[in-house]
Amino acid sequence: MRRVLTATTAVAAVTACLIVRPAYAGPAIPGEREFLVLYADDTSAGTARAAVRAAGGTVLEENTQIGYATVRTADTGFVPAVLRAEALAGVAPNRPVAAVPKDNEAADAGDLAAAAAPEPSATGSKGLGKPVAERQWDMRQIQTAEAHAVTKGDKRVLVGVMDTGIDASHPDIAPNFDRALSRNFTTDIPEDANGVTIDGPCATEPDKDCVDPADIDENEHGTHIASTIAAPDDGVGITGVAPNVTLVNLRTGQDSGQFFLKPTLDALVYAADNGIDVVNMSYYLDPWAWNCPNDPTATLEQQAQQRTVIRAVNRALRYAHDKGVTLIAAAGNDQVDYTKVLTDSTSPNFASVRGEEPTTRRIPPSCVSQPSEGQHVIPVSATGISGRKAYYSSFGLGYIKLAAPGGDKVDTPDGKVDDEIGIWAAYPENVGKAAGTIRRDGTPAVPYVVKQDNAYYASLQGTSMAAPHVAGVAALIVSRFGAEDPVHGGLTLDPDDVEKRLLASAVPQPCPDPATYTYTWNLGGTTTDSTTQTCEGTKADNGFFGRGLTNARDAVS
Repeated sequence: MRRVLTATTAVAAVTACLIVRPAYAGPAIPGEREFLVLYADDTSAGTARAAVRAAGGTVLEENTQIGYATVRTADTGFVPAVLRAEALAGVAPNRPVAAVPKDNEAADAGDLAAAAAPEPSATGSKGLGKPVAERQWDMRQIQTAEAHAVTKGDKRVLVGVMDTGIDASHPDIAPNFDRALSRNFTTDIPEDANGVTIDGPCATEPDKDCVDPADIDENEHGTHIASTIAAPDDGVGITGVAPNVTLVNLRTGQDSGQFFLKPTLDALVYAADNGIDVVNMSYYLDPWAWNCPNDPTATLEQQAQQRTVIRAVNRALRYAHDKGVTLIAAAGNDQVDYTKVLTDSTSPNFASVRGEEPTTRRIPPSCVSQPSEGQHVIPVSATGISGRKAYYSSFGLGYIKLAAPGGDKVDTPDGKVDDEIGIWAAYPENVGKAAGTIRRDGTPAVPYVVKQDNAYYASLQGTSMAAPHVAGVAALIVSRFGAEDPVHGGLTLDPDDVEKRLLASAVPQPCPDPATYTYTWNLGGTTTDSTTQTCEGTKADNGFFGRGLTNARDAVS
């Protein structure tokens, strides 16, 4: 239970209801595999466990709040047996199921963003030039300074960052970080079933079954997001949207940037049971970019996996929402309309069994990407410095609820990349030195990383960068209008009320005129790239911006 929001809070004060097992260390014997098994609604845990045993599995860990278990089995008939059991609702391999880009320059901006990213220059960074706080055009776009005249947030409001981790040593993280409440729900995984490297050898905690501490980030993604939400207004570096709220690391992503289904479920349940007010989810749950309830191209196991991902994530999202958690997610960086028929040639993008490879398939709107298309989730598209929807940002009328600054480095008069107009936020020094973006002498080696006051900051772009702006505004809303939480202490506000205020305070943005818009950009050579996208809807609600651009000032007024 949540009491004191400091690093000295006792671990025993945190609510949990899991049957704990040792961290995953690979199959115990050849032929054994791990699965996540979803229990049927209104089925007792005892009945479900008996059904698992009858199907040939052994329960290793169980979540009783929403009903699922981690199961190990060597029985090749386990999946069909689970699907026949009335007490069981689904089954999926317990493996990593998502990815955020590894490209530090264009993190989470999709293939085109990676193409738009310049290679590290030979001379390195252009230098700080101006204080990094002055580069925060994103905060000006959503009027955070005006909001801060009303409230900068309340320490009792907790924002959970479900991502690759948080570097708690960064000066724009440390003052607002709750180390005692933070958790890492992942275990480092060396490789997939095809031998493709995922995290590689355990580097941080090999003596603790490859479970990293809950106060580090070996990717950068989570740290960038966390500081955008709640970097303190203390004159150091940047200022976040809600500079006085508390950050909680709910790590669901691997060092590599890949994500498991099970850590996502565990993190949502933990957030619900421990008084987290807002969570930010800037990632996909795969190996299926879209999970299709009826996929004729898939094997029996793959079909079951996709249905289980949809059902299990929605069950966890409902549980979190019903316990007071506002759910914010990135809309995606595929530059496609989620409400139209699409083609997917990337799934499954993680091999759960040897030989599993991506296939090309038709994606109707009935297929869903999780968690952004999950129940009670607020999907956020990205804008650039000019206010246009970013070229990489996915969209769709009825899908997008809000827009927020995500950066668009080719939102320039000549379509050439400009790092200045990305989203600037905290960057872990350990990541930079490992990636070579920070030299041995401590100076930045690339133009999208700068150093100020012995700390590092990176310019990134993506809907991953847009979502935390909305999460921060949601935290300001809870701070301004929330009531005492009788269960956990702190403050609380019904997520439906938070969403209503977010939508009502957004500034409506019209579709482009004409509504079919062609983005073009040039990387400095002779080739110009482009993508054409069509915005549907009205100024009050459309596929590019939803109800409009989030506005911190109006949200707390």
